[in-house]
Amino acid sequence: MKIIFDDDQFSFQLLRVLGDSVNGDADIGECLSTANRIKEGDFESWHDEWVKTARRIHAVADANLSAGHRVSAREAYHRASNYYRAAEFYLHGDPTDPRIKELSGASAACFRQVAQLQVPPIEMMEVPYDGTTLPAHFYRVNESQAPRPALILHSAFDGTIEELHGTAMAAARRGINCLTFEGPGQGRVIREQGLPFRPDWEHVVTPVVDHVETLPGVDPTKIALMGLSFGGYLAPRAAAFEHRLAACIANGGVFDYLAPQVPPGMSRQELLGSIRQDAAVADKEIWKMAETNTVVRWGIQNGMFTFKAATPSEYLLKASEFELTGVAEQITCPTLVVDSEAEHSFPGEAKRLYDALTCPKEFMLFTAEEGAEEHCQIGAAMISQERIFGWLEEVLDGRTRA
Repeated sequence: MKIIFDDDQFSFQLLRVLGDSVNGDADIGECLSTANRIKEGDFESWHDEWVKTARRIHAVADANLSAGHRVSAREAYHRASNYYRAAEFYLHGDPTDPRIKELSGASAACFRQVAQLQVPPIEMMEVPYDGTTLPAHFYRVNESQAPRPALILHSAFDGTIEELHGTAMAAARRGINCLTFEGPGQGRVIREQGLPFRPDWEHVVTPVVDHVETLPGVDPTKIALMGLSFGGYLAPRAAAFEHRLAACIANGGVFDYLAPQVPPGMSRQELLGSIRQDAAVADKEIWKMAETNTVVRWGIQNGMFTFKAATPSEYLLKASEFELTGVAEQITCPTLVVDSEAEHSFPGEAKRLYDALTCPKEFMLFTAEEGAEEHCQIGAAMISQERIFGWLEEVLDGRTRA
């Protein structure tokens, strides 16, 4: 899908913001107006225009709250939060840029207002983890404390906890309590705590499961885990070792995180060998590609930022550790592997993960005919939620189709 921009990266990120309109996180006119002011392929222009929109809507939210218009205030804070997230998106080329914390902080502050104004309120909490804590939001179906299924939900390479709101609400509408969280490499945890991604994600998920089991209204026998995007590696990795999970969803599935970054005509081993032999030459070639390709430029910059790597080659070496050989077979819970027909971030990886699984499993493909062919079904949240939660409801009800 191409919207406004010819640049693939900018078009997709615009679709990402636009797609949130179905969840109340954006308004179509505001998004198109902002996009039409942005200079194609210019990261600073993207930042400047989204900041303008975010601040304008933030002021609208404050005015509504002062006037006692709580619903209108909540809705405007919600959009402002998302627009601040979008404004911060391309700033990671310089991890010391003060705008990173400023804008992510503004996004979080707006969302705190959303959480307080929502009915029932979203509970903002901290999950104990390895001598520190991880931010989490708990979405209850209602005020009842009767035991219900619970979904643990996380994003991955570039998402934030606030952006998970739409999926969490979709779970709550279906009678499933939902806890969203950010782990190392994500959101506030990398920006404020400086903790990068780690391949052994079970050490992140296990304390989250411990925490969820203590929450009133949670049936500990019906706790599921869903990971989005690169989370399609992280969630299965955790499920291989955390066997209290009743189900696992990888949207989309990722067997080897490094694989899509291997240049055509080169094997995984050859890429890693060339880096180890002469990292300086590899770095020079990568930066040369990044000069004219926004997908490569953003991917390398964000990879170095979230993995805490000083160079592109160091990032790729770290990325090579995120692979499921000998691990996927250890998953025992029913697992849904999701793929998209025009998957551009991890093409072919969902099928590799599905084929490696020996647990009860199902493969779910979204297509262009459905308008859901983009990575993680961006722009098609409703059909994505309908089909994925249909599978989860059946599994949690003991009617697994796998």
